[in-house]
Amino acid sequence: MATTQIGIQKEFKMNDGRSIILETGKLAKQADGSVVLKSGNTMLLATVVSNKEAREGQDFFPLSVDYQEKYAAAGRFPGGFFKREARPSEYEILISRLVDRALRPLFPDNYMNETQVLISLISVEKDALPDALAGLVASAALLVSDIPFNGPVSEVRVARINGEFIINPTISQVASADMEMIVAGTMDNINMVEGEMKEVSEKDMLEAIKIAHAAIKLQCQAQLDLANMVEKSKVKREIPETASDTELEARMKKELYEKLYKVAMGKIADKHLRKESFEKIKSEFKESLEPELLEEKGALINEYFYQLMKDAVRNVVLDERVRLDGRSLDTIRPIWSEVDYLPSAHGSSIFTRGETQSLTTVTLGTKLDEQILDGAVFEGKSKFMLHYNFPPFSTGEVKMFRGTSRREVGHGNLALRALKAVLPNLETNPYTVRIVSDILESNGSSSMATVCAGTLALLDAGVKITKPVSGIAMGLIADTKTKKYAILSDILGDEDHLGDMDFKVTGTRDGITACQMDIKVDGLSYEVLEEALNQAKRGRLHILDEMEKTISKPREDYKPHVPRIVKMTVPKEFIGAIIGPGGKIIQEMQKESGCTIVIEEVGEYGVVDIVSENKESIDIVINKIKGIIAVPEIGEVYKGKVKSIVSFGMFVEILPGKEGLVHISEIDHKRLEKVEDSGIKEGDRIEVKLIGLDEKTGKLKLSRKVMLPKDSAQEK
Repeated sequence: MATTQIGIQKEFKMNDGRSIILETGKLAKQADGSVVLKSGNTMLLATVVSNKEAREGQDFFPLSVDYQEKYAAAGRFPGGFFKREARPSEYEILISRLVDRALRPLFPDNYMNETQVLISLISVEKDALPDALAGLVASAALLVSDIPFNGPVSEVRVARINGEFIINPTISQVASADMEMIVAGTMDNINMVEGEMKEVSEKDMLEAIKIAHAAIKLQCQAQLDLANMVEKSKVKREIPETASDTELEARMKKELYEKLYKVAMGKIADKHLRKESFEKIKSEFKESLEPELLEEKGALINEYFYQLMKDAVRNVVLDERVRLDGRSLDTIRPIWSEVDYLPSAHGSSIFTRGETQSLTTVTLGTKLDEQILDGAVFEGKSKFMLHYNFPPFSTGEVKMFRGTSRREVGHGNLALRALKAVLPNLETNPYTVRIVSDILESNGSSSMATVCAGTLALLDAGVKITKPVSGIAMGLIADTKTKKYAILSDILGDEDHLGDMDFKVTGTRDGITACQMDIKVDGLSYEVLEEALNQAKRGRLHILDEMEKTISKPREDYKPHVPRIVKMTVPKEFIGAIIGPGGKIIQEMQKESGCTIVIEEVGEYGVVDIVSENKESIDIVINKIKGIIAVPEIGEVYKGKVKSIVSFGMFVEILPGKEGLVHISEIDHKRLEKVEDSGIKEGDRIEVKLIGLDEKTGKLKLSRKVMLPKDSAQEK
């Protein structure tokens, strides 16, 4: 029986021929907007719901964006005791942040209604990367709703593989890429970029962004076409007009603007002193008002004051080319650093730039310390972790501890991507590496301080990174009317909040390793972006110069208290012999030597990690494993241990786990009535020769007498 078509569909093709279908009106119809996206066998469902009214007194936009992978989408069970999806993984948090950063700037400034965007991965084909489609389906759900939204916006992943740029590559393709970014934008502008690279040039990065934008435009047009077919989307909700008082606004501008401009020109480097100077102007103005007027217009006064302060700071930069702390546009704040600050850590550093400071540690562990990845799309293990902590005292504030924030996850991931490209490969570095950055002071660009401190701590730990990496946060202040703009190097926190761009770039002397960009202004040209990238490079190199005054290359050796790891590769068929029945052999080796031994099957080989702070104990294990994997050769002489004595001879262990029989007739040249007459006891070590194999059993046949002089029998 034929089924009735339900819902509205828009199908379009990407430039490489792949088809994407957007469908609405079939699932989740009670949401304000819902769209299902299908690409191959990968499907995502995005829903959006927004309250009809804002809460009373709401002065910010409460938007929440959550991306969740359903394990059933990949035909898998969740891990853990409860076997159900729980709190979001770090990977899901990172995707949620990417979508949030693309959507948030496109809501009207005066829209304050609580809004929730939920994106669910409901089907995924093997080797696909569905996260690149999350921004597209979320924007489409908003566009088909009646929620005010200045979209569409979309996201794509762009990767360079063997010199060719590919949009939305597969997992296996990304593995061989030297550049991989998620780029978000509208039909006209780019508004978000995040990615990692293997020391690429500024020019190549810009080319990748341009190619990504071409694909984004196709996806934005498809959303517009879909919305045009949905009646609900054609009339958006009315946004209540915000309260205003033009007379009060004019009075405040007349009385306060010049004072604010003067503070902005005051070259006050201390952020708390600068804040107090601005707050004093507001307090004095409020004190001049009648209590009734202050109570009635308090919220408006705060709003107008913030806008006046923002205008003053921006105009000082644009007109005077002077920044809040007195620096020129491209000057980096003073830097000092120190390594080996924490004597018990495997590696440690302090990196301080202006009023931003990171205390960072490196810990080196074994395979047992690897992080287990158990997601619907990604599963496996990770040997490199970077954790970023942002305690409230770093900004002089009191806040409740409520676990790791999304911001901390995002900043840590950016720093991880920055340093990942320079880590040694597994052959030269058998360690699992964990970096922890604790931000002790913050006034802008703490994630970039983490990159610098992470480099210094790795060098201090003796990790053989290929090159040092530094990072810098760039800012922009632009006036679209006058076309004036100023690119700022090493931005302050205030310059981030009041500016139009936050562009973080990390890299070595030879190229970029990671980037993160959020643009808040429309119409930013690629020429300005290129200028910002080139200015960032100069700043990055200056910071590297300062870092190398402290330490320029890895320590020759690890510190004495770092566990040594020796890696051995053995044929796969010997793994069982090394472990022994029920783990008996490997446990005996660990007990005797004091080492930790980890063995893993990799392809056709077994990889054995031997861990200890004592070289002698490592040598004991190496010799025992060599004995286990050695193949006894007929004619070879061995010094073996007598394991047991029986009536017809003695059993001697010539190699670990390999015993042979010395028949009573092969103990001595003279005839022995009893084995005990030889004077040899269990536990003795004797020299024996492998003279053959028993044809029936394949057991080793050993001889002691062939090692003795032939006249020994007559002498005795």
